[in-house]
Amino acid sequence: MSSIFPIISPPEDSGGQDRNLPLCKEVAWDFENDVPIFRGGEPAVVTEKEALKVWIWRTLRTPRFKYEIYTWAYGSEFESLLGQAYNDSVKTAEAPRYLRECLLVNPYIKQVKDISVSFEAARLTVKGTAVTIYGEVDFNAIV
Repeated sequence: MSSIFPIISPPEDSGGQDRNLPLCKEVAWDFENDVPIFRGGEPAVVTEKEALKVWIWRTLRTPRFKYEIYTWAYGSEFESLLGQAYNDSVKTAEAPRYLRECLLVNPYIKQVKDISVSFEAARLTVKGTAVTIYGEVDFNAIV
């Protein structure tokens, strides 16, 4: 049977825009010392899940709106929760929202789940799993 609209065909499912994204690359990071890794005088480069681990680590630890080098979409707003007169229940409710807003600007990250937040004195610890186009990436950072 022929269609009455022969020039219109349904779009092909290409698996979303994931295939249009370039390979995710970042400079390798030493999480213990919080410094980039160099090999032979050049920054080492990691890709895919390892690159996203680095990106997550760095964006969680970078205050949003503080440095002109970054766009306003990059970084976290956790700093605004620390040292404030908010009670712990407000901080615990806001932190997961801040976490999602921070990470979901990255087109390689599709979802953030299993979020755990804890406040100890002036330290905030965030844990969770980022569901990415390369698979799941667990993260744990002290902000």
